[in-house]
Amino acid sequence: MSHLTHPNPYIFDVDTDRFQTEILDASRSHPILVDFWADWCAPCRALSPHLERVVEELGGQVRLAKLEVDEGENMRQAGHYKVRGFPTVILFREGQELARFSGARSRYQIREWLLPYLISNGAKGIDGDAKIHNGQA
Repeated sequence: MSHLTHPNPYIFDVDTDRFQTEILDASRSHPILVDFWADWCAPCRALSPHLERVVEELGGQVRLAKLEVDEGENMRQAGHYKVRGFPTVILFREGQELARFSGARSRYQIREWLLPYLISNGAKGIDGDAKIHNGQA
């Protein structure tokens, strides 16, 4: 798998071999979105900058892992989570799936979908302080 360097430290590529450690185990300390995507998928390419922007705006409250389903054994991981279409984004917390959505969405729609999960789980910023108050980050 090619590992791209993302300018945002909260965005990274993941594959099946590292899924347990970098997603399930890591989600015990902070929520992680996993973007199941494919290079040939136009809605995936449309969604990606919106996801990245939301993660950037939230400044570490959530991380984004990008799993390219057509590389290596990654399609098995998608099958394990019963991903039926691309893109599908799954939010993991405490090693478990918390929520998901499929298809392209705007930055606003992603943020509105995500914020209640961060608030209800007491998401903390990198400095340990709660970062969301009254729906504002």
